[in-house]
Amino acid sequence: MQSIDDKIFDKIKKAGRGSLFFTEDFLRFGSAKAVAKALERLVEKDELTRVARGIYARLKTNPLFGKVHPSIEDIAKAIAKRDKARIMPTGVLALNALGLSTQVPLKIVYLTDGSARLVKLDKRTIKFKKASPKNLSAIGAISSLVIQALKEIGKDNVNEREIEIVLKHLQQEEAYRLEHDIKLAPEWIRIIMRKALKSKHDAPVV
Repeated sequence: MQSIDDKIFDKIKKAGRGSLFFTEDFLRFGSAKAVAKALERLVEKDELTRVARGIYARLKTNPLFGKVHPSIEDIAKAIAKRDKARIMPTGVLALNALGLSTQVPLKIVYLTDGSARLVKLDKRTIKFKKASPKNLSAIGAISSLVIQALKEIGKDNVNEREIEIVLKHLQQEEAYRLEHDIKLAPEWIRIIMRKALKSKHDAPVV
């Protein structure tokens, strides 16, 4: 008869390295207390890594750099998937994703329609901030980042170089997504985004 530890480890191995797990993923194998203890033992044996409270991973390994920890984005997406919630990166994270900043933020903020929460990861934190449906209604991966990044910079602080970078990114966005998301942005951001849309419409058909 398999122990809880074995059952948990079997499930982890089937999922492959790099997968993230939550304590509740294993509750069919025993009580919350028994599962927590089993996970502790697997961490002590170095079979599993505790990423944050209640979040675990079987890390990938790199021949040069050793164990590869999951990215902030991977962790945030896993939490959102578990909670069946939408999330959107904001602030420095959005700037970083668009190449507008090289700063590595210690405090990451995502807007969400799920529960507001704070997740501690060593020296960094992920904050899920409850937002109105409108703020999560953008359908373009790039245009939604652009809106959040420009909000972070501010109307009076954005410069020509940043606008140029943003417009280059927006050229990769599908026109119908861009048209949809422009309506969700403040007017000063709409003016910038419309330039990208006009450029798309004016582009010659090949």
